[in-house]
Amino acid sequence: MTDAEKSGQYEDPRYCFGEKHRRYMRRALDCTINIAEGAVRAGKTVDNVFVFAAALEETPDRIHLASGSTIGNAKLNLGDCNGLGLERIFRGRCTWGRYKDNECLRIQTKNGEKVVLFAGGKNADAYKRIRGNSYGMWLATEINHHHDSFIQEAFNRTLAARRRKIFWDLNPTSPSALIYRQYIDPYTADTSPGFCNYAHFTIRDNPVITKERLAEIEAQYDKASVWYRRDILGQRCAAEGLIYRSFADAPEKFLLQTADLPPMKFCNIGVDFGGNRSKTVFAAVGFPLSGGVIAIGEKAVQGNKGDIDPGRINREFLAFLAALHEKYPGLPIRYVFCDSEAQYLINGLRRSIPGSEGLIVSDCAKRPITDRIAFVNGLMSAGRFHLTPDCPKLAAGLAEAVWEDTEGADRRKDDFTSDIDILDAMEYAIERYMGKV
Repeated sequence: MTDAEKSGQYEDPRYCFGEKHRRYMRRALDCTINIAEGAVRAGKTVDNVFVFAAALEETPDRIHLASGSTIGNAKLNLGDCNGLGLERIFRGRCTWGRYKDNECLRIQTKNGEKVVLFAGGKNADAYKRIRGNSYGMWLATEINHHHDSFIQEAFNRTLAARRRKIFWDLNPTSPSALIYRQYIDPYTADTSPGFCNYAHFTIRDNPVITKERLAEIEAQYDKASVWYRRDILGQRCAAEGLIYRSFADAPEKFLLQTADLPPMKFCNIGVDFGGNRSKTVFAAVGFPLSGGVIAIGEKAVQGNKGDIDPGRINREFLAFLAALHEKYPGLPIRYVFCDSEAQYLINGLRRSIPGSEGLIVSDCAKRPITDRIAFVNGLMSAGRFHLTPDCPKLAAGLAEAVWEDTEGADRRKDDFTSDIDILDAMEYAIERYMGKV
């Protein structure tokens, strides 16, 4: 038991650990590699942060590493951790700062000052940010979203530690993913005492989650989806088959006639520019006062790579804009989010729109496709995604989109057997609101 536990610092009911979690944390004090895998909201990250903090009090090593897919992800999930992270545990004894041009948390422990560097590991060149230091311990969240070069570098940088410890957490992904093949499965197969401590958790292992809260969380998922199996059941499974199965099975459930539309706050337009045999497409999505999203219009402009006429795209867009104003008078059209890979087309589009429109033309957020898919699936499961009869291409794209599992990576199949362009445009229109609708 740590001094903080003895003093009652963690009387916060959110620090309530089930026995399965306690066993994992006790083993972690004696093991080098510690891996917590399983469902969302299972308490995996809190476990690792808690034990990392306890070990930080005793370790003789001064410099340590904390990583996520991005540095923001690392600071949010490990530093803050919904108010249960390193900032809370070392409250009054830590300050944010910089160490050799890296963001860090300086922590005063009974064994001297410790410096925890925060880093993002998803990019191929991210490893360069952690070169030049030797680390004692490494705490990583969502390790399956770290690039292999970063993982290798972090391992190498901990080899000289006097008390080496690794803490990983992850939600399950495809069984053939590299993180399992190259790291987790070989480590868990090694039964050497004190080497690897692995535990699998589901959301039901978290005593803080009530039955009512569990039902609320499960209601956000399509039970036929890969996300339900991974996030709720905690199963490793490949993404295969139809992506939007609930839509494909009953598209009529998601259809709203124009006369039945609820009042809307505003509308955004997503633009995916054509290339490699694909089309330039516009997708208009409304945001109802009651929440959710409603796709209310679409338009496709035929054009191949190399022969897209910017002038024609601008004219077609203005015609699309005029048609929206005519059909939905008074509905504010707020943003036009465009595929960021075609800046010259974006600039032309921006200049072609009359200033009286008050439209802001901007780059799309370009969030990972799997995140966008999970978001739309969640909206569908919650009954908060609809479209009008003016969106036949979008309806077909949603009904026909399928997974392509390549080397353990989840990808939406893009071989022109389904309309991916319209899905991209629709997602560009809503992705910046993923945490709000």
